[in-house]
Amino acid sequence: MAREFTRVGVVGLGTMGAGIVEVFARNGIDVTAVEISDGALERGRATLTGSTDRAVAKGKLAEAERDALLARVDFRVGLDALHDVDLVIEAVPEHLDLKQRIFAELDRVCKPEAILATNTSSLSVTEISVATTRPNQVIGIHFFNPAPVMKLVEVVRTVVTSADVVADVEALCERLGKVDVTISDRAGFIANALLFGYLNHAVGMFEARYATREDIDAAMKLGCGLPMGPLALMDLIGLDTAYEILDTMYRRGGRDRRHAPAPLLKQMVTAGLLGRKSGRGFYTYERPGSPKVVPDEHTPLAAEAALADGARAIAKVGVVGSGTMATGIIEVFAKAGYEVISVTRGAEKSAKVCEAVKTSLNKGVVRGKLSETDRDDALGRITWSATLEHLADVDLVVEAVIEELSVKKALFASLDEICKPGVVLATTTSSLPVIDVAMATQRPADVVGLHFFNPAPIMPLVEIVQTIRTSAETSATARAVCAKLGKTGVVCGDRSGFIVNALLFPYLNDAVKMLEASYSTADDIDYAMKLGCGYPMGPFELLDVVGLDVSLAIQRELYLELREPGFAPAPLLEHLVTAGYLGRKTGRGFRDHTRR
Repeated sequence: MAREFTRVGVVGLGTMGAGIVEVFARNGIDVTAVEISDGALERGRATLTGSTDRAVAKGKLAEAERDALLARVDFRVGLDALHDVDLVIEAVPEHLDLKQRIFAELDRVCKPEAILATNTSSLSVTEISVATTRPNQVIGIHFFNPAPVMKLVEVVRTVVTSADVVADVEALCERLGKVDVTISDRAGFIANALLFGYLNHAVGMFEARYATREDIDAAMKLGCGLPMGPLALMDLIGLDTAYEILDTMYRRGGRDRRHAPAPLLKQMVTAGLLGRKSGRGFYTYERPGSPKVVPDEHTPLAAEAALADGARAIAKVGVVGSGTMATGIIEVFAKAGYEVISVTRGAEKSAKVCEAVKTSLNKGVVRGKLSETDRDDALGRITWSATLEHLADVDLVVEAVIEELSVKKALFASLDEICKPGVVLATTTSSLPVIDVAMATQRPADVVGLHFFNPAPIMPLVEIVQTIRTSAETSATARAVCAKLGKTGVVCGDRSGFIVNALLFPYLNDAVKMLEASYSTADDIDYAMKLGCGYPMGPFELLDVVGLDVSLAIQRELYLELREPGFAPAPLLEHLVTAGYLGRKTGRGFRDHTRR
């Protein structure tokens, strides 16, 4: 039988501490809420009152429930008030010496059987526990912000934490309506270890001026379905907090360069640019603490002005290829009002592509997203061909053939001979160097990458990839075309992975390494990222959907270009691919899909 917690203590009533108080009080548990001074105590009380009042205003909490919740909280100054609690959770700033002093004092004050817990997100629970005479009763209980809303709790056991203590805390999490994942004491635990490597990589990408802050954030939101872009999320977390977490993980986690804080991050923290709480970080906010972004000197020009800057007129578009991506791109252009010439290798492939486009358009009609007239008009704009020469008078060619450089280079050399001067030649490659394709022609200034995401008719993002030879006019034309298609075009340089894959796949690779090290299970890692970070899919769910072979190929390309040890493909990923376990398409990847 798990022990019954009738009264808990919370030390530190900042945003996180006040949220933890609310979680316990909402679930009928009496709370002693402790701060260091009367002023800090009143700020904590105001935070809790404001949160519960907002819940009442939104209809998520009845007034009587709010009043009962607040009545369960005893606000006190000083740790001596915690002498009779069954469990105490510390939620003070992330400084090891501060936490050790508090735990030493809690050890003196609290009754012998009380459990002492830390909400640290990155520090060593073990190092905190040795400040007490009861390290077997010390545990990490890492809530996520905002605590009343976020479902995940990481339960962190040290090598000496009692099994009974772990079981009691797991039962408590269930009582609180939380999903717990129990893990050992390692830098960053699950969520932060995976999240902050990705965030740090995004900062480095911005620091190198590879893409704008807006395009990096838009790419990850629209390309991966994430709730926030990485730079906006850094502003929300606080750049000082992010720096401390990264620095701690770098020092404690084997000095992995993925966690070495980007130099820009340290410079911004030193300059007081801490994100939302200071009113300025990667973005500028209306005032300190406000979520409202306001224009600043880095805000891009209005879209209309940017698109009008030298864009060529595009009326007729050629699409080369017969796969899923080519089919989707044909549909996208035809629905947007462009004349489209679809070119495949042979009449049989043309017939299959035609049938696939018709099927997709008919589904749009059935779902009420497209009228029959619009469907018929779109089909009427498409010409089906098996001859490249039919592209002689188009204004734009989009290549969507197999991801083999030799095949693409040969195709572009042919297009160079066939197409009229001034035609924009675009490749949809997701991993190959665009410049290699461009240099197969005598017009590299007219070549650009247009990386659509699958399925192209649904996914709103297009990565516009500029090589060092791409002209400003070609880039402006690509941006204008994306806007007419109703897509968000993000501009980046010609580097392996572009924005989305360069940020996404190292994160997935890190997850595989975590599983490979037996730190946690695939299920718990997926839970952590979905429930703790709001990701639409966990990393192993996503890997099985994408295909482990595809993921390995992309990770290899990233490693070959960047030569960073942290980007080396996880051996487990390579072994699974060698064994033929490629994900959903083969019935087995990180999970067995044949039994579902």
